[in-house]
Amino acid sequence: MLNLTSSQLRQAADLKDQIAVLEKKLATITGTKAAPVAASKPAKKKGGMSAAGKARIAAAQKLRWAKVKGAKVKTAAVVKAAKPAQKPAKKKGMSAAGKAKIAAAQKLRWAKVKAAKPAAVVKAAKPVASKPAKKGGMSAAAKANQSAKMKAYWAAKKAAEVKK
Repeated sequence: MLNLTSSQLRQAADLKDQIAVLEKKLATITGTKAAPVAASKPAKKKGGMSAAGKARIAAAQKLRWAKVKGAKVKTAAVVKAAKPAQKPAKKKGMSAAGKAKIAAAQKLRWAKVKAAKPAAVVKAAKPVASKPAKKGGMSAAAKANQSAKMKAYWAAKKAAEVKK
């Protein structure tokens, strides 16, 4: 199989396809399932765990349950698998004084917002003379001024290049 040319490999693949089609036709005629075409590669074995690994996991789980139930651990294997005692996780939180400071600061912020609201309402109540909406951009005079400046700038640049 290793010494085949590409054309021979193509022929072999075509023959396999034809065999599969013929087997399907035969199965439809006879009413039976088609025999599967032999696979070219064997199925890979799925990863597993060693017996020692399973034993370590089981021992650790027994130790955890013993701690939960308050029972004494009797087996030496469980003691060997046990890890050194860890400190209980520190409860993250905020002290009452910290919460009070934050609450006081928030009350001050809201007081400022509420105090500023009536002034904003009064300003909005005043009739404002409507100005035509400006679409942005420069006035004609500003454009002319900028154009003159840029022409002078580029003229100076060209003069400097000529001198070189």
